[in-house]
Amino acid sequence: MRIGIVCYPTYGGSGVLATELGKALADKGHMVHFITYQQPVRLSAFHANIFYHEVQVPTYPLFDFPPYESALSSTMVDVIMNHQLDLLHVHYAIPHASTAYLAKQIVGKQGRVVPFITTLHGTDITLVGKDKTYAPVVTFSINESDAITAVSNNLREETYKSFPIEKDIEVIYNFVDVERFKRREPELQHFRNAIAPDGEKILLHVSNFRKVKRVPDVVKIFRKVREEMPAKLLLVGDGPDRPVIEGMCREWNLCGDIRFVGKQEQLEDVMSISDLFVLPSEYESFGLAALEAMAAQVPVISSNAGGLPEVNIHGQTGYLSNVGDVNSMAKYAIQLLKDDKLMSVMRQGALEQAQRFHISNIIPLYEALYEEVINKALVM
Repeated sequence: MRIGIVCYPTYGGSGVLATELGKALADKGHMVHFITYQQPVRLSAFHANIFYHEVQVPTYPLFDFPPYESALSSTMVDVIMNHQLDLLHVHYAIPHASTAYLAKQIVGKQGRVVPFITTLHGTDITLVGKDKTYAPVVTFSINESDAITAVSNNLREETYKSFPIEKDIEVIYNFVDVERFKRREPELQHFRNAIAPDGEKILLHVSNFRKVKRVPDVVKIFRKVREEMPAKLLLVGDGPDRPVIEGMCREWNLCGDIRFVGKQEQLEDVMSISDLFVLPSEYESFGLAALEAMAAQVPVISSNAGGLPEVNIHGQTGYLSNVGDVNSMAKYAIQLLKDDKLMSVMRQGALEQAQRFHISNIIPLYEALYEEVINKALVM
């Protein structure tokens, strides 16, 4: 198949999932065309079956805001017509679903039938999409999609609750390449020693540091853990809450034990040396970073919000607490970090759970959906 993938090229879960999906499809022999405004962060290596098309947005004095949506639709049309795409798969509804609809109509006038699939990822539905500025367009473009998928049952239900969706939404979970994240602690011992030279426990958090991630709660949890045992905290990512977090570190004299490592593409190395992953988010449609940690045999302490209970199984892969319940999360973290036997059991449970979301189990579901949508479009 010749597949166009439209996504945000950033470190967020939707962009990561879309990129990894495209790479996996290319490995299986499909021709994959990424269409976005810059090269996706995880699209770093050459692959004969992967093509990248950058959306060029011209600027004119007339426009206070360059019309990205129009440029994106035009680029979709160009790629469809010149590379004979069979379908478009757009990730994150805003603005990709509406631009895909427009591109579909344009090529339809030229005799080309190209269906599009919309995958919902989270804040495009639970936050941004609910804004009255966007809601009518979001609703229309989702309903006009030839197929709709969501990354968790929770997100599927949230979508039906928030929008008058007239079509079935199929749940296809996020996935992980378990082999890529296989724990390699012995060969990375020098890396761990550099972070925790005296054998301290290492806690890890990965996010875009937005308010919904509640990163200050991570620091509060770590402070309580630090009072009970020697420990280090790795904060991977960056974003608007970083100044707040840095202020907390200074106020509580934790700067020597907390390391900001910025945005990282090769998360598998960081996860391989970590003991515990902390994700106290106010909402997660799925929790891809938590799943990747589990693949590296890192148990997870998380909130029970959104789709997280579908990923992190309480008492098997880690623990769940109510949003904002820092005391409970810290209690679970301390209990786990102090009990080597319990930690070993949880590590195995985390790996077994990650295996259920193995990329080899999920990609065939997308391939089957693609074939179904293409076949339906051809007989209409």
